[in-house]
Amino acid sequence: QNPRPYTADTTCYCTNDLDVDTQNCMENFTRAMTTFDPNLEVKCSCTDQNKYICNQTVPGFFEDFQDKYVMTITMIFGAMVAGMTSEGGGAVSFPVMTLALKVDPRIARDYAFMLQSIGMGASMFTILWMRIKLEYRSIVFCSLGAFLGLIFGLEVLDELLCPVQKKLGFVTIWFSFAFALYLLNREQKRTTFDEIPNCGPWKAGVLLIAGFFGGTFTGIAGSGVDICSFSILTLLFRVSEKVATPTSVVLMAINTCAGFYWRDVQMGGVEPEAWGWFKVCVPIVVIFAPLGSIIASYFHRQVLAWLVYVLDTLALITALIVLADKISIYGGLAIAGIMIAGFLLFSFMAGAGKKLLEKEQNSRPDLQVKEIQVKQ
Repeated sequence: QNPRPYTADTTCYCTNDLDVDTQNCMENFTRAMTTFDPNLEVKCSCTDQNKYICNQTVPGFFEDFQDKYVMTITMIFGAMVAGMTSEGGGAVSFPVMTLALKVDPRIARDYAFMLQSIGMGASMFTILWMRIKLEYRSIVFCSLGAFLGLIFGLEVLDELLCPVQKKLGFVTIWFSFAFALYLLNREQKRTTFDEIPNCGPWKAGVLLIAGFFGGTFTGIAGSGVDICSFSILTLLFRVSEKVATPTSVVLMAINTCAGFYWRDVQMGGVEPEAWGWFKVCVPIVVIFAPLGSIIASYFHRQVLAWLVYVLDTLALITALIVLADKISIYGGLAIAGIMIAGFLLFSFMAGAGKKLLEKEQNSRPDLQVKEIQVKQ
C-alpha cells in the first residue's frame, strides 16, 4: 500500500547529435528513473523532434514520512549504534520493524540491506579516512565465506522459515552474542593482539566458516556477519576490540552491499515497500553512523558493552511478550536450545582462545601483545 502519489513534470532533451531515436530516448529515461524506485511511473510524450516531456508519478518524501516517521527517529539511535559497536544498524531496525511495527521480516531484511549499504558505507569511509587499524585478513576470508552464506540464506533458508521463526531466531542469536561479549569483558586482565598471530591455513578456514554462518544470518535478517567476525577475532584469536570493532563495520558494509545487489538484481528486486522506509531514513544514517564511529572513541568500552547487553536483552524480552501467543511448546524448546547452544559455543571459543594464546606465546615469545585492564 503506497502513499498517495504526487505528480511532477520533468523535461529531458535529446538532440540529433546523440543519434538515438525517440523510443530509445524514452526507454532509457524511464529505466534511469525507475532504477531508484520501482514504484515510479514515467509517462513520456514527444512535442517536437528534439524535445520530450516526461511526467513522473512517485510517492513524495513527506507523505512517506507521515506514515513512517517512527523509523526515522529510531534510526538516529540505530545508526549511532552501528557506528559505535560491532552490531549493524539492522540489529536495531529489524526487531523494531518486525515486533513493534508488524512489518514482514522480508521487508525489514531488504530495508536493512539498503540502509546499511549507505550508513555503514559512510562509517567505512570514516574508518578508512581516519586510518584506523583493521584486520584485513578477517575482512578477506570472512567476506569470501559470507558471499556463499548470503546466497544460501537468501535462496534456500529464507524460503524454509516462517516469519515467527525469523523474528525469534534473530533476537535469540543476538542475545547469545551479548553473552559472548560478557564473557569477553569479565576477565580482569586480558592479553590481546593487534592482528591475528601466525595466521595460517587453519585460521583462514575458521574465518571462512564464520563468514559462511554470518552470511547465512545476514541473508535472513540483514545482519550477522559482523558479530560472527567480532566473536571469532576477540574470543578465539584474542584480537583487540579496538581492531575487531572497526573490522566488523567494514566487513558488514561490504557484505550488505552484496546482499542489496543480490536481492535487487539477481532475485528480481527488493520488496517494493522497503523503498518507502529507505527514503525517510537515508538522510539520517549518512550523518549519524559516521558520527557514532567518532563518538565511540570517547566512551569507555564497558559503556558500549552495556549498551549491547541492554539492547539485546530488551529485544528478546519484547519478542517473547509480543509473540507469546504464537510460540508453541516446540518453539519454546527451540529457543532454549539455540540459547544454550550459543552459550556453549561462545564459552568453548573463550576457553580455546586462552589455550591458543598460551601456545602462541610459548612458540613466539617475540609476539607483540597488549594487556588490557578491565575497569569495573
